[in-house]
Order: sequence, then C-alpha cells, then structure tokens
Amino acid sequence: MTTQDYNKCVDDHADGVYRFILKSIRDTDTAKDIVQDAFTKMWIKRKNVDGKKVKSYLFTAAYHTMIDYIRKDRKSTVDDGFLERELVEYNSYSDIQEVLKDALDTLPEVQKSVILLRDYEGYNYKEIGEIVDLNESQVKVYIYRARVALKKYIGSLQMVI
Repeated sequence: MTTQDYNKCVDDHADGVYRFILKSIRDTDTAKDIVQDAFTKMWIKRKNVDGKKVKSYLFTAAYHTMIDYIRKDRKSTVDDGFLERELVEYNSYSDIQEVLKDALDTLPEVQKSVILLRDYEGYNYKEIGEIVDLNESQVKVYIYRARVALKKYIGSLQMVI
C-alpha cells in the first residue's frame, strides 16, 4: 500500500468506521481516538495490507481496538446501568431513533456489533465474520438472536407510536 492508497482509504472509509464505532460506544472523543488508532495500525502494517481488503482490514482493526477499550473500561468501572435497564418500566416514546438506540444498548457487544455492521453499514455475512473473527454461521446466529432481542424489547410498533 502506497501513501497515496492510504490517503485514499482515509478519505473513503473514515466516516463509515467512525459511524460504526460511535454507534457502538456513544462517546465522540473515544470514537475518534479508536478510529485514529485503527488508521495508525493500518499505517504501521501498510506493506502487508492487500489493497483489495483495505476496508475489511480497517473495520477489523477498529473493531478490535474498540473491544480492547471496552474491556479496559469495564475493568475500571462497574456497570450499574444494567440493573437500571432491567427495572425500567415501559416508557412512551415519540422518537423511533431513541427507541432503537435504547434497544441496541441492551444487546451484548458482539450482537450489537454484528447488527450495526449488517443493518447500518451494509456488510455481508462473510465480511462481518472477517471483521469480528467469527464464521458465517456464527454471524447469522448472533444477528438472529439480536433481532429477536430487539423485537422483544421494542414490542409491537403500535406500542412505540
């Protein structure tokens, strides 16, 4: 990968990687740091990166950097929000995006990531598997379970509107 190829990759994929990471962790500064770390990792290994798989490599690096951040953050803090989410009664929502955001926040990290990659970023099962180190059937299972959990959380659309 040349410097010109790298710069084109930054121009083409920075926004998509940032959106994916931001939807997962909901912190703009941390998302920017994670994206920057992913591009740094790609720059360091630019001689080994295949030009045809640069997008997949970038999303994989960003995903693993995000997971490392989440693991490090969980070790330093306790998630008290889990108990609060379980005890919350049904609220009347007027914004479907707010409902979807809340529903996504209840999913385990792997399920949340595969749903975001599939439904928000448009990756196919094979590409998602490469990014999150799963085989295609595992990806399909996680997506199915996530969709069932989202459907259960959201309930019927009439309850939301």
